[in-house]
Amino acid sequence: MEFRDINEFENATSRGRKEMFRFGTALLFIIMIILFASNIQTGTGVVSIELVVAAMIGGYMALNIGANDVANNVGPAVGSKALTLTGAIIIAAIFESAGALIAGGDVVSTIKKGIIDPALIGDSDTFIWLMIAALLAGALWLNLATAMGAPVSTTHSIVGGVLGAGIAAAGWSIANWEQMGAIAASWIISPVIGGLIAASFLYWIKRSITYRDDMVSAAKKMLPILIAIMAWAFSTYLIMKGLKKIWKVDFIDAVLIGLAIATATYITLRPIIARQAKRLENTKASVNTLFTMPLIFAAALLSFAHGANDVANAVGPLAAINDAVQTHGVSTKAEIPLWVMLIGAIGISLGLLLFGPKLIKTVGSEITELDQMRAFSIAMAASITVIVASQLGLPVSSTHIAVGGVFGVGFLREYLKRSYAKTIQSIRDHHQGSDQQEVEEYIIRFEKASLIEKKEMLAQLKAKEAEVALSKKERKSLDKVYQKELVKRSAFLKIVAAWVITVPASATLAALIYFTIRGMMLP
Repeated sequence: MEFRDINEFENATSRGRKEMFRFGTALLFIIMIILFASNIQTGTGVVSIELVVAAMIGGYMALNIGANDVANNVGPAVGSKALTLTGAIIIAAIFESAGALIAGGDVVSTIKKGIIDPALIGDSDTFIWLMIAALLAGALWLNLATAMGAPVSTTHSIVGGVLGAGIAAAGWSIANWEQMGAIAASWIISPVIGGLIAASFLYWIKRSITYRDDMVSAAKKMLPILIAIMAWAFSTYLIMKGLKKIWKVDFIDAVLIGLAIATATYITLRPIIARQAKRLENTKASVNTLFTMPLIFAAALLSFAHGANDVANAVGPLAAINDAVQTHGVSTKAEIPLWVMLIGAIGISLGLLLFGPKLIKTVGSEITELDQMRAFSIAMAASITVIVASQLGLPVSSTHIAVGGVFGVGFLREYLKRSYAKTIQSIRDHHQGSDQQEVEEYIIRFEKASLIEKKEMLAQLKAKEAEVALSKKERKSLDKVYQKELVKRSAFLKIVAAWVITVPASATLAALIYFTIRGMMLP
C-alpha cells in the first residue's frame, strides 16, 4: 500500500476514532460508577442492586446534562469569539464542578417541583423503580435532543420523567396538574422574557454607543455603567440562586449586597476602561473588544450558578433512591452524600468535555451571528430573568431563557435591518427624478448623521411625501423584500418543537420504562 493511500485511510477513519474515544471514555466513567456503587453497603450490610443501577443511570444523566444544558452558559461567549471553544469548555467544567460541590447543598427535594404526591406511592420499592424510570427517561430524551442539536431543559426532562412514571405507578390522580400547568406556561414565559430583556439591552447599547459619532468616548462613559449593572444582576443572582443552599438571604438583602458590589465594580473599572479605550479605533469592531472580559466572567458565573442549582437534576433522583434504600421509606427530602454529588459534578464536566461542543456551536453560531455586544445582552437576560421570575413566582427554565435571548437579539437585528432598508428606499423614492449622484450623496450624508440629525432629515422627507399611498397588501409585499432573515428559521422551529415535546416525550418514555421494570422486577 502506498504512503498516500495510508494517509487517506487515516483521514477517513479519524472521525470514527474520535467518536470511539468519546464513547469509550463515557463508558469507562459509567463502569467506574458501577464498581464504586457495588462496594456501598446499605444498613443491612447487603449491596443494593437498585442503588447500583440508579448510580449508573445517574452518571449517564449527568453526562447528558453536561452535553446539552451547559452549552447555554458559554455558547454566546464562544459564538462572539470572546472565548475559544477549548477555553469555554475548561472554564465551564471548572465552575460547574465548583458550583455543584461548594454550593450544591446537603439536602434535595425527592419529588422535583412537587409534581406528584409521594403519599400515593405504596412502598419504597415502587418509589425506587419509579425514580429509576424517571431518571433513565430524562437521560434518554436529553441524549436524543443533543444528537438532534436541540438545547432543551433538563429540569423539564426530569419533570416529565417523574410525571410519566408516577402516573404509571399510581394513576392520574397522583399528578399535581396545577403545577404542571405552571411548568407548561414557562415554555412561553421563559424565552419571551429572556428575548425581550436581551433585545432591550442590545438596543440600549446600540443607541448609547454604536449609533454615536464618537463610539470610543460613548463606550468610556457607558461601559462601566453596563458592567456595574451586570455585577449587580449577577451578584444578586448568585446570592439568591447559586448560594441559596449554603447562605440564606432574602431578596432585599441580596439586592443591597449586589448594589454594593456593583458600586465597587463601577469605581474600580472606570479608570481601567478609560485607559483601554485610549488605544482603540473609532469602530464598532474595536469597541466590541471592551466586552470580552465581562463576557468571560459572565460565562464563569453562569456556570457556577448552574452547577449549584441544576446538579440536582442529575443527583436529586439518585439521592432520593439512596435515601429510600437506606430507610426503606418514602420521604420528601433526602440528604445528598458526597459520592452522589461527585457523580453529578464529574459527570456534568465530563459530558461537557466529550459531547458539549456540538450544542455550544448550535447556541453560539447556528441560530444567529453573535458579537460581544450581543452575547453580553444575552448574559444579562439570563441573570435578570431568573431574578424577576423568582420574585413573581414564575417557573422558568435557564435553557429557555438563554436560547430565547439568542432569538431576541437575532429578531431585533432583523427588525433594525428591515427598518433601515425601508428608510433608504424611502429616501430613494422621495428623490425620484433627481440626479443619481445627488441621491447617493444624500444617503451617505444620512448614514453619517447622528440620531437627531437623522430624525430631522426623515421629518423633512415626510413633509414632502408623495401623494400616492401604498395599500396594505403592497406594504406587506415590500416588507418581504426588505426582510433579511438573520435568525435561521430551521433552527428556530427545531428548537421550539423540542421544547414543546420535552415533557410529553420524557413522560411517555418513563411510563414505558416503568411498566417494563414492573413486568420484570416487581411482583
